[in-house]
Amino acid sequence: MRVLLTFLSRFLILFAPVVIAAQVTVAQASGLWEGAINLPTGTLEVVVRLDRPAAGEWSGTIDIPAQGAKAVALADIAIDGRSIRFSIAGVPGNPTFAGTLSEDGATIGGDFTQGPGKLTFTLRRNTTGTPTVVAAPRPQEPKPPYPYNDDEVTIQNSAAAVRLAGTLTTPRTGGGYPVVILISGSGQQDRNETVFGHKPFLVLADYLTRRGIAVLRMDDRGIGGTTGNPALATSEDSAGDVLAAIAFLKTYASTNRSRIGLIGHSEGGLIAPMVATRSKDVAFEVLLAGSGVTGEQILYEQAATLAQSQGATAEQIAQRRAMQERLYGVLKSETDVAVMRERIRAINGDASARALTSPWFRFFVTYDPAPALRTVKIPTLALNGEKDVQVPFKQNLPAIEAALKAGGNTDVTVRSFPDLNHLFQTSRTGLPSEYAQIEETMAPVVLETIAEWILARSK
Repeated sequence: MRVLLTFLSRFLILFAPVVIAAQVTVAQASGLWEGAINLPTGTLEVVVRLDRPAAGEWSGTIDIPAQGAKAVALADIAIDGRSIRFSIAGVPGNPTFAGTLSEDGATIGGDFTQGPGKLTFTLRRNTTGTPTVVAAPRPQEPKPPYPYNDDEVTIQNSAAAVRLAGTLTTPRTGGGYPVVILISGSGQQDRNETVFGHKPFLVLADYLTRRGIAVLRMDDRGIGGTTGNPALATSEDSAGDVLAAIAFLKTYASTNRSRIGLIGHSEGGLIAPMVATRSKDVAFEVLLAGSGVTGEQILYEQAATLAQSQGATAEQIAQRRAMQERLYGVLKSETDVAVMRERIRAINGDASARALTSPWFRFFVTYDPAPALRTVKIPTLALNGEKDVQVPFKQNLPAIEAALKAGGNTDVTVRSFPDLNHLFQTSRTGLPSEYAQIEETMAPVVLETIAEWILARSK
C-alpha cells in the first residue's frame, strides 16, 4: 500500500517518516514552518513547529496532514551556522531534513534523505500561528457509533512468538456470517491501512459489515498493538500471521468457520494465494491490485511508468532499467548478505546497500506468485485499476487470470476499472501524488463489487 513503488517511494508513503531542521538563532528558528518534500510524483506537505525555551533544549513536532500524522516529535535538532538539521528517531530509513536558513530568515531549504534516497524540501515561515496546510476531507470515513459490533481482539501467532492486535466487526443480528481477513500492502501498515490520510480498510470493513459480512483487520508487525520485528519479516511471515488469524476465527462463535475468506491489497494480494494454498479453511479470496509476476518485473514496469510521467526520455528509462538489472542481479546471484552489500555499494553507493538487502526486499524481488496461483482452486475475484502505476494492470491482471485458470480453477472473476488508481480511487493520472488530494477513499463501485461477489458465494 500500500504500495509497491520504488524502494524509496515505498518508505515515503507507507511509513510517513519525517525529519526537519533547527535554526541559527532562537528567534529565527522558533515558530511555525510550512512547506513540502518534493517527491518524484508530486509533493508531500508538512507543518513543523520548533521551540527552544530559555536555557533549554530544542524541541519540535511535525504534522503530515496527507498521511494523518499529527504532532510527531522531532529529534536530533542541530544548528551550525545557517545550517539546520533534524530527524525522527526510530523511523525506518532515518528520515532527515538538512537545510539552510535563508538570509532573510523566511525559508529553510535543503535535502530530505531517507534510506537510499535523496529529495529536496522547502519550508516557509508562517507568522500567523495557524497552519494553512490541512488534511483534505474524507467523506467516506465512518464515525461511531457504528450499527454493528466493533470489538478489539488479540491473536497469538505462537509459531513466531508474535501477538497480533486487530478489530473484528460483526453484524448485530443473526449469526453464521461469512467473515473476511483484510491483508494490507507493503510497508508497516496499521489495521486501517492508513496512507496519505486515507483509511481504505476502515472504509471497506464498514461497508462490508453493514452488508452482513464480518471483517477482521489487523496491525502489521511492529505497528499499533502488534509485536514482532518488521525489519526481519517477509511476505512469508505475513502469511503466517494470517494463518494464525484463521485459527482464531474458527473459534469465534458468531462467524461461520466454513465461510472464511481473504481480501488482500497490493502485497496482500500476493500473500492471500500463499495462505490459500496452506489452509483448507479459506473458502474464497479477493485480490485487489495483486501481483501476477515477480517483484522484479513489477519494479521495472513501475519505474518506467513513473519516469515517463515525469518526461524522461527513452534513453534515460533504459539507463534506469540497466541499473536496476545490475542491482537485482546481485540479489539473485548472492546468498551471503555481506557480499551482497559490498557489491551493491560498488554499483550504487552505500546508502542503498542495507535497504536493498533487507529480507523483505530480497523476497519480494525474487518471489514468483504464479505457482501459488496455479494451486488455488477456491473462488477468486481479482480487481485492478487501469490507472494503477504501482502494480500495472496490463502486466499483472492477465497473468493472475492465466495462472488461476491454468491450475484448473473454475470460479475466477477478473475485472479492471478504467479510471481507478492503485488505491481504487477515481483519479485523473493515477500517480501517487494524487492520492492525498482525492477526497474519495475507495470507489463505491469497487465496494459494491466486492460485497456482491462475496455474498453470492456465501449463500
